[in-house]
Amino acid sequence: MNPTTFLIIGGGIALVLLLIGVAVSSREERELVENRLGKYIDENGNLAVPTPPKVDRSVRLAELLTDLATRFSWGQTIARDLARADLKLKVGEYIAVLIIAMAGVGFIAWWFGGKSIYVAIAGALVGYFLPGFYVNNQKKARLVKFDQQLGDMLNLMVNGLRAGYATMQALEAVSRELPAPISDEFRRVVQEMQLGISMEKALENLFRRIPSNDLDLIITAINVQREVGGNLSEILETISHTIRERVRLKGEITVLTSQVMLSGRFLAVMPILLIGGLWFLNRDYMMNFFRPEAGIIGYIFLGAGALLIIIGYFTMTRIANIEI
Repeated sequence: MNPTTFLIIGGGIALVLLLIGVAVSSREERELVENRLGKYIDENGNLAVPTPPKVDRSVRLAELLTDLATRFSWGQTIARDLARADLKLKVGEYIAVLIIAMAGVGFIAWWFGGKSIYVAIAGALVGYFLPGFYVNNQKKARLVKFDQQLGDMLNLMVNGLRAGYATMQALEAVSRELPAPISDEFRRVVQEMQLGISMEKALENLFRRIPSNDLDLIITAINVQREVGGNLSEILETISHTIRERVRLKGEITVLTSQVMLSGRFLAVMPILLIGGLWFLNRDYMMNFFRPEAGIIGYIFLGAGALLIIIGYFTMTRIANIEI
C-alpha cells in the first residue's frame, strides 16, 4: 500500500475516534443522571417501572476492548496506572487515546517532514510515548501530594481516636475533612468496608493504588494493633512525627538536587531537539549519516550517541535520587 494512502487512512481513523470520544464524554454525565432518575420517575414526574438503561455503541465498544485488554498483564498494568493517576479512563478508552496520539503525531511529522515514511514512523513512536508520559507525571504528582497530606491525616486520626472514635470512624472523618487526593482514597476505603470487605483487605487495596512507603508504615501499624492490641493513637502520633520529618528532609533534598535533575533532563533532551531541528532545516546535512557510501558507520554513531545520552541521564538521575 502507498505510504501516503496508509497515513491518510490512519489520520481518518484517528479523527473518527476523537469525535466519538468527545461525543461520549459530553453525554456521559447527562445520560448517567437521566438513567438514574428514569428508574424512579417518568416524564410526568410519576413513579415509573425501572427499565434497562440504553448503552451507547461506542461505550459498548470501549467496555469490550477493556474486557479484552484486562485479561492480559499489560492491560492490568494500564488499569492500575490509570487508577494511581486518578484518570477517569477505561483501558479501552486509553488505548483509543494511544492510537489517536500515534496517528496524529505521525501524520503531523509526515506532513512537515517532507512526507517521508521514516519521519512518520518516528512521529508515531513519539505519539506512543506521550500518553504514558502524561499518566506517569500525573501519578507521580498525585503520590507526592498524597505523601504531603499524610501528616495532617495522622493528626486527625489521632485526635479522633483520643476522642473515642473507632478506627473506621476515624477513617471516615479523614474522608470528610481533608482535601483530595487523600480524602478520595480513604472514602473508597470506607465504602469498601461498608460493603463487607475487611479492613485489612481495604487497606491493602489502598496501598496497591498508592504505593507509598509512609502509607505502608501506617497500614502495618494499624494491622498490627488490630491483631495484638495496644494504644493506636500513640503509635500513629509517633509515626506522624517521623513522616513529617521525612517530608521536611525530602523538601530540602529536592531543593539541593533540583539543579542536577534539570541539568540531566536538559542535556538529555537537547541532542534530540537538535537532531529534529536539523532534520527539518538542513536535511541534506543529516542525510550524511544514511548515505550508502557511509555504510553502517552513520548508524553506529547515532546508536552510540543515543546510548551515551541514556547513560548520562540515568547517571545524573541516580546521583540526585537520595533515599531517606
